[in-house]
Amino acid sequence: MSEFTYTVTGMTCSHCADSVTKEIGTLSGVENVDVDVDSGRVTVCSAEPLNTDDIRAAVTEAGYELIAS
Repeated sequence: MSEFTYTVTGMTCSHCADSVTKEIGTLSGVENVDVDVDSGRVTVCSAEPLNTDDIRAAVTEAGYELIAS
């Protein structure tokens, strides 16, 4: 299992966290998504390495911005 941490801006509440979790969770191989709204930190556990562009697209689809990985 691999673990990756990203920084996402624009999240302010649990609904934001749910939206990001849902979108990233649809990506192939993702097993767990943990979102800390206060810090903007998103930790993703996956069975295989993830493409940052795919994570960025999922975060954008949820309405937020990936600023660092």
